[in-house]
Parts: sequence; C-alpha cells; structure tokens
Amino acid sequence: MSKRILIVDDEPNIVISLEFLMMREGHEVRVARDGEAGLNAVRTHRPDLVVLDVMMPKLDGFAVLETVRSEPELAHTRILMLTAKGGEADRQKGLSLGADAYMTKPFSTRELVEQVKELLALTD
Repeated sequence: MSKRILIVDDEPNIVISLEFLMMREGHEVRVARDGEAGLNAVRTHRPDLVVLDVMMPKLDGFAVLETVRSEPELAHTRILMLTAKGGEADRQKGLSLGADAYMTKPFSTRELVEQVKELLALTD
C-alpha cells in the first residue's frame, strides 16, 4: 500500500536519491528544501513519514521535529532523521526530541529502505 513520504533536505543529490528510492518502493513522495517549507508541508500534506535533515536553511531539523511533536494533530507523524550530524550528542538530541529513528549520512540505501518499512509498518 502506498504511503505519503515527505523528504526535507537542502542537498539536491540526497533529495534525488531519496526520491528515487521511495518512489521505487511505491510511495507518494513530496520534497521540501528547507526547514520552514518542510514544516508547512507536514501541516498541509500530513505525510505518513518525514525523512528529515538537521542542517538546513531557515529552520533546522531539530526545530522542525520539536514543532511537529508539539502540535497535537501532527504529533503522531513518523520522523526519520537523516543527517551528517553523527555525533552521539546529536543522536541523543534527535531521539529525545521525539525522532522515531536517527540515521547518519552517508547511508546504506538498503538499511534506509528497511528503516522506512519498519516505521511505516507502525502507521498501519
């Protein structure tokens, strides 16, 4: 069954790769290229899963995550942080703010697809 996935990342090569992978898995994909646009897209499109970068223009991924979790109508949205910020402090921050999963770049496409499947299974 097709799910709605929102990719929020400002790096064009990552976006192209993620979009291809998610569409290949049969999902409907939308893209936002900065945190502010990402937050608006979550509110407007109500995705089943958000693949969220941390370091972005206008609003960083941690701020987007925190805002989504604070809004009752959005709080259930599954969020996978996918970022180059791989330090343990960053991972802990993401998870403590409510990320459902935290992966670092560069990433294994196989592991990413598996993680997405696991998170989407929780939305059924």
